[in-house]
Amino acid sequence: MAAQGLQLIYGAGSTGLMGAVANGALENGGDVVGVIPEIFNTPTLAHNSLTRLEVLPDMHQRKARMAELADAFVALPGGFGTLEELFEILTWAQIGLHQKPVGILNIYGYFDPLLTMIQQANEEGFIYQEHQALLNSSDNPGSLLSALFNHEHPTGLERWLTREG
Repeated sequence: MAAQGLQLIYGAGSTGLMGAVANGALENGGDVVGVIPEIFNTPTLAHNSLTRLEVLPDMHQRKARMAELADAFVALPGGFGTLEELFEILTWAQIGLHQKPVGILNIYGYFDPLLTMIQQANEEGFIYQEHQALLNSSDNPGSLLSALFNHEHPTGLERWLTREG
């Protein structure tokens, strides 16, 4: 990211995969912005070497601010918080709140069961193909970034409202 001049905007943690990504970006001269709710702004959890840190009152404001700052969204393997944030940002795209690309880095097939579930939701009529097309996936970081850069927002997303087709 740093080599490509991309700014990292993330939840400001010092641990886990995102802490490692932030450290890598910072070590290579990257610009890293952390957005954290007050409850997690502790010496144990918050990264103390970011380019900029924004502390917000709660998780809802944090997610809205991150969505405002970001040009694209990428989920790495993670737990409930990762999945919740991924699906919230996909839902926001589905209902037209943003047109920014969304991707998952599917290292070692971590997200394969999730991708299968999304395909099943499409096959059973719970989502349309254009909704499924909102999500880019790759097991290679460079390929994923290319997909996000070249992503064309699907048309016809409003079909979930009209139930046409």
